[in-house]
Amino acid sequence: MTKHPRLSGWALIAGSTGILVTLILHPNERGLFDPSQIESVRRTTIIVHSVALFALPLLFMGALGISRRIGWDSASAMAALIIYAFALGAMMNAIVIDGLVTPGLARAIVNAGPGESEAWKIALNHNGLLDASFMNVFLMASPLAIVLWSVAIVRRGAFARAIGILGFLLSAGTIIALVTGLMSRNLHLFLLVLVGQAIWFLSNGVQLCRSNETEPSQI
Repeated sequence: MTKHPRLSGWALIAGSTGILVTLILHPNERGLFDPSQIESVRRTTIIVHSVALFALPLLFMGALGISRRIGWDSASAMAALIIYAFALGAMMNAIVIDGLVTPGLARAIVNAGPGESEAWKIALNHNGLLDASFMNVFLMASPLAIVLWSVAIVRRGAFARAIGILGFLLSAGTIIALVTGLMSRNLHLFLLVLVGQAIWFLSNGVQLCRSNETEPSQI
């Protein structure tokens, strides 16, 4: 699956584009609780989050290509791949909760009869806590993976060293913002991190697509 670098590169480009499309088209969730908008917003929410779900296996396929390009003898590359797979699992849960479960809960709240809405609101609040928790796992694990890849890139020169430096700075900033609580207080910072990661993976994808070599299968 990953013996052709260009295939991994296109997977990274497609997966990163899918995440960017989701961020751009993500509807305002307030519309989910407006009876006149709920059905259209609900459909849009499900569609854009489905795009993100399809992007995740493409990102993992591309991540395999990054580690393979660096070299399987690199402990950093192997650790990064394992940690990133863990991060993608957390993101998958967050996407399902936010994009597929929340619209159903919102519809139940809007259509609830007297005395029923409070119970559904409690379920929605619990759903939001789960979503935020899984996303926090992703936000901690994914920059750690990118740091490990970036260090290996700078040391081995498998990709342009500027990509390694960018990845290190982006991920260090993400971890600091998460630990200090800045991330939870600033939605724009959260979106900036996701866009930054997408651009980083896109850059690696372009580098892989420019490769002319076909690597022997090792896994």
